[in-house]
Amino acid sequence: MQTLHNQMIPMRDGIHLATDIYLPMGTAGPFPVVIERTPYDKSKPSRSEKQLDGQHISREQMAARFTAQGFVAIFQDCRGRYASEGVFTKYTAEGEDGVDTLAWIVEQPWCNGRIGSMGLSYAAHTQLAMACLHPPGLSSMVLDSGGFANAYQCGIRQGGAFELKQATWAFRQAKESPAALADPAIREALEQEDIHQWFARMPWQAGQSPLRHVPEYETYLLEQWAQGDFGPYWQTPGIYAEGHYQNLPDIPVLFMSSWYDAYVSSTLANYAAFSKNSSHSHQLIMGPWLHGDRNITHSGDVEFGPQAAFDGQVDSNWLDCRLNWFEHSLKATHPSTAAHVKVFLMGGGSGAKDQNGRMQHGGRWLNSSQWPLPHSESRTLYLTASHQLSSLRPDDKDRLSYYADPNHPVPTLGGALTSGAPVFAGGAFDQRESSGFFGSRGDNRPLAEREDVLSFQTEPLEQDLTVAGPLHIELWIDSDAPDTDFTAKLVDVYPPSADYPDGYAMNITDGIRRCRYRDAWEQPTWLTPGERVKVVIEPFATCNLFKRGHRLRLDIASSNFPHFDVNPNSGEAQGQAQHRRRALNTVHLGGEYASRLVLTTVIDTE
Repeated sequence: MQTLHNQMIPMRDGIHLATDIYLPMGTAGPFPVVIERTPYDKSKPSRSEKQLDGQHISREQMAARFTAQGFVAIFQDCRGRYASEGVFTKYTAEGEDGVDTLAWIVEQPWCNGRIGSMGLSYAAHTQLAMACLHPPGLSSMVLDSGGFANAYQCGIRQGGAFELKQATWAFRQAKESPAALADPAIREALEQEDIHQWFARMPWQAGQSPLRHVPEYETYLLEQWAQGDFGPYWQTPGIYAEGHYQNLPDIPVLFMSSWYDAYVSSTLANYAAFSKNSSHSHQLIMGPWLHGDRNITHSGDVEFGPQAAFDGQVDSNWLDCRLNWFEHSLKATHPSTAAHVKVFLMGGGSGAKDQNGRMQHGGRWLNSSQWPLPHSESRTLYLTASHQLSSLRPDDKDRLSYYADPNHPVPTLGGALTSGAPVFAGGAFDQRESSGFFGSRGDNRPLAEREDVLSFQTEPLEQDLTVAGPLHIELWIDSDAPDTDFTAKLVDVYPPSADYPDGYAMNITDGIRRCRYRDAWEQPTWLTPGERVKVVIEPFATCNLFKRGHRLRLDIASSNFPHFDVNPNSGEAQGQAQHRRRALNTVHLGGEYASRLVLTTVIDTE
């Protein structure tokens, strides 16, 4: 293949983006093109290219496979990253930069006018951002664990709260900024910062954060944090595809994510949008993994078994899968025979501890023509004063209350999140406050025993229950604070066993709602002490088999830190907490104020 390194492609504002181009040799063009736009250094292997056999495929090896099959392979550094010019402001320039790049590509003599895009995480965000602007030549996409349907609801904020993975990501990536790479003193200053101590001092302010050494990173992060209302800031194509779905090209798209990824709801929303009135077939793959870890069969401390790997189960490997996808979507010479929907149903394992100390939850792949799955139905469980989840609505009007103290938030114990290192991690864990979790008591006591957590559970299940699809929690609440948060976590509770004498409480999915946004995302409405209002929490969809003998549990609290920023309960502006206060929060139960959990269940998964 012929290699053209660091070709500087001009953007509309005069900035040039560094681009590596790999051309097929020995055959006449023009050719279809496959491009990846990344902020993570186009010259280094992507973390998405780790195979089950341990091989970590380089960009050159990827390019060799693509060019051997008659594609031009292109890798580009995003604006302000590595060899590209300009200033990096996370997410905001990717739509227009992508359009300008494709406009340049289609004019090249080696391009036949058909372009496919691919990439993991941020490199998926770059794809959907440009797709919203209907760029020339775009004919196929592979969106792997990313692509913002609505970053206000998934990826930057969620339920009105701010996702603090944005802070850890910015801190790590600031060390790879042009400023830090050019000045060893800046890099060393960042290395000397104790990110754990900074998390204990949140919220951050301008000049009072570990990012103060690279001001452009601090500026964009604090701007994201401060933008609490759903206004124009959140409605640009790069982070709000929902508002631009009508502009999307009618092209085939392969979507992939996983139940413990940070982009579950974005992936499913985008799949539904592209599938609506489309003339093309799309593919959806949802595994049990952490973000992009498709060949790691455990998430957190839970093992799903060898069948959970992508390689050898979904396809031979991820590179072959994409090559086949682009063969049929860009060349129309290789029709796809894959199932339209392939999702991993977690659960069904022995529950015993394996040789690595992980609980064996198990699971299996399901092939389907649709999502949610066929034979789905809604099931409602009511929260009761006796801390039960019941199919019967309580008649008596009861209530349960607790104090939410922003100085002692409920710690994050795993979940569907990414980029939290080195402060916090995603995945499935026994819901106990062990010492490995930031902000936990470290005494291994069950999280459900905290005074600021309300826990509700079913009786032991008499038969297997498959929960697969969306879910939501409707809480009738009141508070003595002008604003507060409510969180909800769905838990699969294993009965006591030889390996786990106290049972095992495995987190399945969770969500949050900032009460000021209970009525509208665009305009806050403050709480009135003693006034009952309804708050709806929408955790990410999931796909889990609750085995016979297990209990289904719902934990309600008012914080989940450091996954989300902590509400000071004072009604202050987002990202401000000068006047923290305890809130007395009450959940109402029964009668016309019955709080409830609404699940999507599946009768038949065979």
